[in-house]
Amino acid sequence: MQSSPSLSNTAETVKFAAWFHWFAVALLATAFAVVLATIYAPGLRLPGNPAAPEVALLLLASGCTIFGMARQLPLENVLLAAALCALIGGAAHLLGTVTGIPFGPFTFTTEIGPRLLGKLPWAVPLLWVVAVFNSRGVARLILRPWRKTKTYGFWLIGLTAALTMLFTLALDPFASRIKHYWFWTPAQFPLTWQDAPLVNFLSWGIVTLLILAFATPALISKQLSHRSTPDFHPLCVWLGGILVFGSACAQSRLWSAVIADAAIGIVAIIFAIRGARW
Repeated sequence: MQSSPSLSNTAETVKFAAWFHWFAVALLATAFAVVLATIYAPGLRLPGNPAAPEVALLLLASGCTIFGMARQLPLENVLLAAALCALIGGAAHLLGTVTGIPFGPFTFTTEIGPRLLGKLPWAVPLLWVVAVFNSRGVARLILRPWRKTKTYGFWLIGLTAALTMLFTLALDPFASRIKHYWFWTPAQFPLTWQDAPLVNFLSWGIVTLLILAFATPALISKQLSHRSTPDFHPLCVWLGGILVFGSACAQSRLWSAVIADAAIGIVAIIFAIRGARW
């Protein structure tokens, strides 16, 4: 019989993939804990690069996001979607560094690390992957009661863009005012949030719509599935980011940002759990 070894290999592969995913999740949880420890204990000095905890957190969040999605979709589909997200999001920010369009005038600093093509920090494409696909996972939880309606796909894309905007609304004060990864150049924008023009967040939403227009076909399962268990992994990663941003803002006494982060997190939890219980 030649089929038994094949089945055995398949089962072993699935088992290894599941083990690797949960191992990566444990590492990600540890990275979140370390980053929070450095926020609440400013005197704590870890050996090596001071930015190492944030670097590890971004890398692990990116990996867990991709492998978490690969539990439900073929890995090649997930990698294609992630590549499209990183490419389109990175290209938008590369354009922004040169022209100030579409996010508004800003400048990356050396704090964010080495740059691709001499202009785009390596972390930015990964940030797009984490923000967009975990926002999509949260949107799937919220919209779970309506997943069989004809307009579900359009609502999913629109809500993903809105949640990505909220994620970056929480991210920006942390990245620009606390960590100084970039700074905003004063411009004649009538409305700003923590020095960032509101057009920045609107542009994140618009670019997210563009990303999903290309990536969504790769994210649609071509096989019938009886899976009914809601996936809370994206919600945990998404909320973990909000918690880190809000904690850092609290330590820096940016109270309006803390209130906004708390409101964003609470509302997301309420609607996601409500949808998941359906």
